[in-house]
Amino acid sequence: MKIIILGAGQVGASVAESLVSEENDITMVDSDGERLAALQDRLDLRAVTGNAAYPSVLRSAGAEDADLVIAVTQSDQTNLVACKIAQSLFNVPTRIARLRSRDFLEDERLLSPDNFAVDFAICPEQIITDYVVRLIEFPEALQVLEFAGGRVSLVAVRAIEGGLLVRKPIKEMKEHLPLGMEARIAAIYRRDQPIIPTGETHIQPGDEVFVLAAAEHIRPVLRELRRMMNPVQRIMIAGGGNIGLRVAATLEERYEVKIIEHARVRSDYIAGKLKDALVLAGDATDEELLEQENIAEMDLFLALTNDDEDNIMAASLAKRMGCKRVVALINRRAYADMVQGGPIDIGISPAHVSIGTLLAHVRRGDVAAVHSLRRGAAEALELVAHGDTNNSKVVGRRIADIPWPKGVTVAALVRDFDHVESVHVRDDGTVDRRSGRVEIAHGDSIIQSGDHVIVFCIQKKLVRKVEQLFQVGFHFF
Repeated sequence: MKIIILGAGQVGASVAESLVSEENDITMVDSDGERLAALQDRLDLRAVTGNAAYPSVLRSAGAEDADLVIAVTQSDQTNLVACKIAQSLFNVPTRIARLRSRDFLEDERLLSPDNFAVDFAICPEQIITDYVVRLIEFPEALQVLEFAGGRVSLVAVRAIEGGLLVRKPIKEMKEHLPLGMEARIAAIYRRDQPIIPTGETHIQPGDEVFVLAAAEHIRPVLRELRRMMNPVQRIMIAGGGNIGLRVAATLEERYEVKIIEHARVRSDYIAGKLKDALVLAGDATDEELLEQENIAEMDLFLALTNDDEDNIMAASLAKRMGCKRVVALINRRAYADMVQGGPIDIGISPAHVSIGTLLAHVRRGDVAAVHSLRRGAAEALELVAHGDTNNSKVVGRRIADIPWPKGVTVAALVRDFDHVESVHVRDDGTVDRRSGRVEIAHGDSIIQSGDHVIVFCIQKKLVRKVEQLFQVGFHFF
């Protein structure tokens, strides 16, 4: 595909890195020439310096024969104008925009072809908020991901000594689970090296284990790997920016929330927006302030400022002062790899968390969901199978007979996705009508047309091969 990416910030750079590796023709546009030059030094792409909302700049970037425009600059207005110009002047088939303000998302008419002509809008701040909330619901997890509209959960946990399955073969897991409950260990990382699990694989203390099961079964499965932590009740948030405020607003009704913001004007603004949370004006790296606010009694500390160093320092200090679990937003991947598992329990890469939603609209074939794992090193895909045995390499075939690339695990199938299978009442009393029937994949499982197939790739480079397997012959359409 010929793709133009507008904006060379964290999100744009991460998108470019993912798509360049899949042999797409990428052109990057940004007003910062030095930033573009740095990207060109490590990625095979074209660069155009200029304002992404100018028709002349888009023309220079090749918009006249582009397949896709991805507008992810820091400015909502620039992204919207660029999408409209891409449609009206250059007839670019698909246009994706990053929008940070809720105002542009609340009325879908604004993004229609007659207005700003945005085919798909991505709000990284909201995606990260949802991601953080799922981590809070599973306090022992390193990563919590959802597939098939929340029907299936994939959870990464650190196996610890004393877990029922630790130091035992994976095949014994079914003996500990209630009748009718199944799960699949999709991958294991031991000392940062991937292991493709088999029934004979023994889980060792310290292993990072990716477990997949139907959403309603995931907690009993996790108990096999480690002791469960007490539910989170008290949360302290460092940073009252867009993400910090969204997270606090989402959590304040269900948890005891304190939020620290260093800018007095911003803290006053936040206090007016929040109802139940306690807003503190101060520095999250101030030891005296943390002591006064009883950091040692907090179940969770979230460092969500825009500064990596501040987040690392605040989270490390909170941990040293007795907070049970600390999480930090860290944009630079090298930092996240360095600190996670030390004083910081989880380092979240905002770009890698948000990129999956965008990639699902870029991938070849019918890809329903993409999740970046281990800060971009691996991926989990939800693909929809189409066709029949005459024009599909997967439909009507046993999973064991399909030539999967080495390093790929088929974890689950979701069938009858459009039909309500169960009704689940959440902790907050709302009702979740879950559609589809979850089947943990086995070698004898036969993929049917319409199945949502959840696949784990231990290396990102395997994704393209998996997508090719799911493509059908042209005569099918």
